[in-house]
Amino acid sequence: MTRLRATSTGTQATHASKAHGDASSDRERREGPKHSVQRGAGGAPSGPFRVICVDDHAVLVEGLRAQFQIDRMIEVVGRLPTAARLVEEVERLKPNAVLLDIEMPGPDAFMMADRLKRAHPDVRIIVLSAHVRDSFITASYASGVCAYFAKSDELDDIVGGINQVLRSRPGTFVLGPKVRERCRPLVNGGALNDLSKMRPDAPSTRLTTLTDREAEILRLIGNGLSRVQIGAQLCRSAKTIDAHQSRMMKKLGIDNRADLIRFSIREGLAQM
Repeated sequence: MTRLRATSTGTQATHASKAHGDASSDRERREGPKHSVQRGAGGAPSGPFRVICVDDHAVLVEGLRAQFQIDRMIEVVGRLPTAARLVEEVERLKPNAVLLDIEMPGPDAFMMADRLKRAHPDVRIIVLSAHVRDSFITASYASGVCAYFAKSDELDDIVGGINQVLRSRPGTFVLGPKVRERCRPLVNGGALNDLSKMRPDAPSTRLTTLTDREAEILRLIGNGLSRVQIGAQLCRSAKTIDAHQSRMMKKLGIDNRADLIRFSIREGLAQM
């Protein structure tokens, strides 16, 4: 009797399993296939990784897609020419990461990155930009971006870096080779601003060596104001402004006011 009961139970389980399988197949046909991501130590995904590319340069995206196919650990599941529908596409495609160009038509990329992090905190955002600027690096970090790579980096470095990001603990900020060259340890006793005190891995750039007051003066210099005009606006003497300017030039490795103006404009601090 026991054997018969066990056989009967096994038959019921077989029928139940078949019914469950049929239901799963019907659901899969309706909703599309599910993409399972293996989890490694600490719950981090170990691949294959699903990535959305947000870039208006189709040639670059196709080059990355080809390199990913060789790597076999990353799959491009979507591409957007602007960040306008980024959050909606992330909800639809369920990627592990987003490769984000920060200079495209449409909405501000950093604003969209911040919006995405609020809606989907587990999705890793990786900046891939043609320009490596101190202000971009700082803004990327502040927006919750996990990595910053230059488009001029070798494809192998970019792919390896993306894999590193996806296997790292949340909150890690990874820099590509060109960005690492741009960032350097603090020199001349430069004080980090509040942003860079947030985490030990905060990027140290020339801009982060400036105090808030120095950054404000640099912006005004970039807008073409004289030392007297800046002093009047900040209720400080022209001599005090000169002292701030001298410290800035030393920290930034800049020798004259004209180069300070160019630096401010290049970094997007000046209002043109």
